Amino acid sequence: MRKIEEERAPNLIHAMINVLIGALMGLIVCIVFLFASAAAISFGLIGEDLMYQLSIAGCCIGGLLGGLVAVGKQRSRTLLVGIFTGALLYLMILMAGAVLYGSFGPEEGGVGLLCGALCGGALSGILGAVPPKKKR
Repeated sequence: MRKIEEERAPNLIHAMINVLIGALMGLIVCIVFLFASAAAISFGLIGEDLMYQLSIAGCCIGGLLGGLVAVGKQRSRTLLVGIFTGALLYLMILMAGAVLYGSFGPEEGGVGLLCGALCGGALSGILGAVPPKKKR
């Protein structure tokens, strides 16, 4: 039997809500990581030349943990949910950069942040996948 659209719509809405919650959690994790990195730089523990790499690492960690939250709630189509969580995390970071700095785009280092967020989200989709049941 095929599912009709009325039965599929709640699943899609729940998936979108899970992606949004995961992206928000990923943004919080990314901000906390970047705050800790900024504190380490200001205390002289880390050199200033590592700022861009730490930003990419923050996006990757935020995408990973936010994606794990979303995938843990969804439990189906885990890779898609993880990638969409990473993409939404990047869009949130892009909007915050545009609001705070006036302009922020891929040509200003955004490609690395996009790759970090997407890789973290995809990794969470792979790690959070439920293994298939063994047939006996």
